[in-house]
Amino acid sequence: MSFPHRLILQLCACLLVVSTSVGEVLNGVDVLVRDGFPPFHSKRVGLITNHTGHDRDRSSTIDLLHGHPTVSLTALFSPEHGIRGDKDEKIGDGVDEKTGLPVYSLYGKTRKPLREQLLNVDLLVFDIQDIGCRFYTYVGTMKECMEAAAESGIPFYVLDRVNPITGTRVDGPVLEGKMDFVGWHDVTVRHGMTVGELAMMFREEKGIPVDLHVIKVEGWKRDMWFDETGLPWTNPSPNMRSLEEAVLYPGVGLIEFTNVSVGRGTDTPFELVGAPYVEDVPFARALNELGLEGVRFVPTRFTPDASKFEGETCGGVNILIIDREKADVESIGLALAGTLHRMYPDDYKIDRFQRLLFHPDTFEAVKAGRPISDIRKTWKKAQREYLKRRKKYLLYE
Repeated sequence: MSFPHRLILQLCACLLVVSTSVGEVLNGVDVLVRDGFPPFHSKRVGLITNHTGHDRDRSSTIDLLHGHPTVSLTALFSPEHGIRGDKDEKIGDGVDEKTGLPVYSLYGKTRKPLREQLLNVDLLVFDIQDIGCRFYTYVGTMKECMEAAAESGIPFYVLDRVNPITGTRVDGPVLEGKMDFVGWHDVTVRHGMTVGELAMMFREEKGIPVDLHVIKVEGWKRDMWFDETGLPWTNPSPNMRSLEEAVLYPGVGLIEFTNVSVGRGTDTPFELVGAPYVEDVPFARALNELGLEGVRFVPTRFTPDASKFEGETCGGVNILIIDREKADVESIGLALAGTLHRMYPDDYKIDRFQRLLFHPDTFEAVKAGRPISDIRKTWKKAQREYLKRRKKYLLYE
């Protein structure tokens, strides 16, 4: 997309925020700032956070707690990408330069706070922005921290945040099989929940005996997109650089473990998909002929300067969301995997598609070339059951 066109879209998005936002949306940290952090008075606090942990004025949650006269912030815990959100590798422990506090990495030797790291902590607090997708790892970190809090007998607080891709749209198959860090619970790929709601689900369905407290969001309606909240956007991770990419991620991200580039090493990750063996024009034509609602595929060529196929020219597509209300993003992932497998059977290695999908029937159906509409029907029963389970944990209308 050319710069003028992208600028026009961004200006339209700004106008949309002005015209559709109702009242002021406050994340959990904003509510605590307004009320003076009453639950944390005279407590030693361990904070699980990163660069997304800030209030509406972009004041860091670390600084807000560290500077509060009646709160003692004693330890920091960082998820994947580190405390500043700028790493793309395993991370070691360190020290926060500004506060001098220890920073314990939960994406290095361990993914769970150690008991000795919690000896000087009265309660654990989680404040990280999720993007609403099952294989995004920050929620997996939250689950591990809830278990650590339960084992140490200390309360666990979630400073809730809005789901940027809405809390109403649920899509994709429910996880089947063994769970892990990128498949942390049997929910749909696009789960339609906030981190606070997921914490409540974890406590009950995973049997985590933790003293859980959720500081709720205020002013948010479940059908609101992030650009309708008036909240400031911060890239949640190095390759999640816009709301558009967050919208695409639950679909495009599904194929990331296969041998294609999803745009890492370019300016628009998850908006581009391609490989050196792909011919851009036929590939785009085949995808557009599927007639997926709300999305178009534009033939393009790109050369990643990092990650997969670094320095190699890739043929592929630029994925444009035309109508985010109608786009079934999971269908995009199925379309990409199925079309690559059909057009390039000797080059495309589809076996790794199952790594983030966690649904054997869907995987086999895509390999067999079944229509997307038929594949989606196989999810319906499990989706209905998930929606019933999910309903009891929802905190917002």
